[in-house]
Amino acid sequence: MRLFPRGVPVTKRIFDLVLTLLGLVIALPVMLVIALLLLVIQGWPLFFCQPRPGYHGEIFTLCKFRSMRRAIDRHGNPLPDAQRITQFGKFLRATSLDELPELFNVFKGEMSLVGPRPLLVEYLDRYTPEQGRRHEVLPGITGWAQVNGRNVISWEDKFRLDVWYVDHWSLGLDIKILFRTIGAVFKREGISKPGHATTPYFMGSQETTEQEDQS
Repeated sequence: MRLFPRGVPVTKRIFDLVLTLLGLVIALPVMLVIALLLLVIQGWPLFFCQPRPGYHGEIFTLCKFRSMRRAIDRHGNPLPDAQRITQFGKFLRATSLDELPELFNVFKGEMSLVGPRPLLVEYLDRYTPEQGRRHEVLPGITGWAQVNGRNVISWEDKFRLDVWYVDHWSLGLDIKILFRTIGAVFKREGISKPGHATTPYFMGSQETTEQEDQS
């Protein structure tokens, strides 16, 4: 646990800690109810935990409420996300309640309330140098890309928005994003692309692919 991660603005970290502690006081009863419902509806485990790259690409373990059942095909491979997600899981994702356990990641200094979303570890080698700049700040529960299209915009647009946030961060911008996040949650905007539980995998931008072809 890093109470004040090196390089993170002190004002941003204090802002995160104050709101996260208040949020945990309010959210803990809600999280307990969700956990009990998940236990009855989906069974164990209650959480989906996965390594994700964070600040400067450092790996940490992100945990959220599990929204998918463990279903496989006859070859033992997991079914597509759209077939594994449960109705209760869809509700959790639509309301972003599945993200509540990430408040503990924020408390530990692994995440911020606002920042680029922490994506998969295997994406690290697929970013262009410019896209990789999204790791120059702490990853967030919500972010500039999340309030400007979330999962319905392209990967390239997401990364452009992430880097814009890196270059234009301010406490006022974080507050603006948090308020816009509340509105987006109530409107249930940008939850998924058609045919996907959330969004397709990122396989690399055109620029990345061209660089690989020339190497």
